[in-house]
Amino acid sequence: MKNIGAFFDFDETLLEVESGRVGIQYLYDEGHAGRFFIAKVLFFNFLYQRGLISDDTMARRMIRFYKNKPLADFEQGADAFYKNHLKPRLAPNVADKVREHRKAGHRLILISGSVRYLLKPVADDLGFHYLICTDLEMRGNGRLTGRPDGPVCLNAYKKIYAEEIARREGIDLGKSYAYGNSGADIPLLRTVGNPVAVEPTEKLAGVARQNDWPVMRYR
Repeated sequence: MKNIGAFFDFDETLLEVESGRVGIQYLYDEGHAGRFFIAKVLFFNFLYQRGLISDDTMARRMIRFYKNKPLADFEQGADAFYKNHLKPRLAPNVADKVREHRKAGHRLILISGSVRYLLKPVADDLGFHYLICTDLEMRGNGRLTGRPDGPVCLNAYKKIYAEEIARREGIDLGKSYAYGNSGADIPLLRTVGNPVAVEPTEKLAGVARQNDWPVMRYR
């Protein structure tokens, strides 16, 4: 059974909310993000919700927050942030699926556009075998540039990364599973033999209906 993979998106799939929203509120409450940054995020989110900017553009705008900041500062607080702010918001039905796949001996892959330091505690706690995500570019002095290190793990790149790990680890995508909630997950969902739409957006719900994909709820 180790040749069967189970790919899980994170934001609004395994997690009931957007981790970025929770993180921004946390950073604001802790005094790490000012009102000007919050206003910019709200503006770009307004454009994003109306389809005026892409998933990739929105992600890159969010990543600019990290410019000139030490990665170590965020890594140090990542475990506590997960335990206190993200773990209570895990979707019960989807978390159950993670456990079912692990019990069946499948290879668990957490695949998300979110950043590595945020996701590593999730992957460790839930027993994922692999973590595929967005990395932050860092200078030699340990400070971040405010840019991703490579492509943001969304849309077609989710498919590309899934195919890469399948080749490397001998995973049969035709027998594998994938769980996602939005249009950014459609290329990944089309790649596996067992796609599942979780609380899907309107776009994904339409694709799921056309292809007779099962739909899951958080609870």
